[in-house]
Amino acid sequence: MPRPKMPRTVCGRPANSCFKPNGVPMPKLEQVPLAADEFEALRLVDLQGMQQKQAAEQMEVSRQTLANIVKSARLKVVDCLANGKALMMTEIEGVTDDHRNPTE
Repeated sequence: MPRPKMPRTVCGRPANSCFKPNGVPMPKLEQVPLAADEFEALRLVDLQGMQQKQAAEQMEVSRQTLANIVKSARLKVVDCLANGKALMMTEIEGVTDDHRNPTE
């Protein structure tokens, strides 16, 4: 039985709940879920340019956990871009929704 996920703090939210290739109806696309913590890890590390240690502290996870989350998220994004799949933003259990301004 896997260990339960530790709570993660998420400040940012995606602008949209889905990104998909133009001109292809959603029912014809394979959908890849991107969890809220994966989006947050990408936002902090890749968009804001935080070091993984600092981003891990903000999300209240270990640096290794953050690295695993970033790796998983990047693979999903690249899979969608390279293979024409829809990227679906999803919620996960154990995420603390922190309503601070994400630019702080």
